[in-house]
Amino acid sequence: MRSMRSGSAVDLGDAPQVKRALYQQYRQWQGTPYKYGGMDRDGVDCSAFVYITYRTRFGLELPRSTDDQINVGTDVTGRKLRPGDLLFFNTSFFDRHVGIYLENRNFLHASKEKGIIISSLDNEYWRSKFRIAKRLQQE
Repeated sequence: MRSMRSGSAVDLGDAPQVKRALYQQYRQWQGTPYKYGGMDRDGVDCSAFVYITYRTRFGLELPRSTDDQINVGTDVTGRKLRPGDLLFFNTSFFDRHVGIYLENRNFLHASKEKGIIISSLDNEYWRSKFRIAKRLQQE
């Protein structure tokens, strides 16, 4: 993970600013469809959306794939989640999914069925697939 801090990058330690930045990202990308391997507004997959969001909003260069993203940051327990934490899910034996925690048990992600959406960790599907949360810090 490489830091690319600029004057416009939001500090991940500032929860209100992080939430604002994530909701802005949601408004900009809402309606973008899911596309495996996609990296733009024509279509994006879950790890690309996280990669783009962290790069543009927080000035951090993350790995591109979910398999590599899960190896950065420090583990966070569910009760201590903060806006900006990465959430990882095992959606099948081979597939993983990643999203970004917002607040109130909600997270932002690229859904295969609905594109860029906000979902609840309390949803039975996501609750049953949740694996681990990671917190990233800027240098």
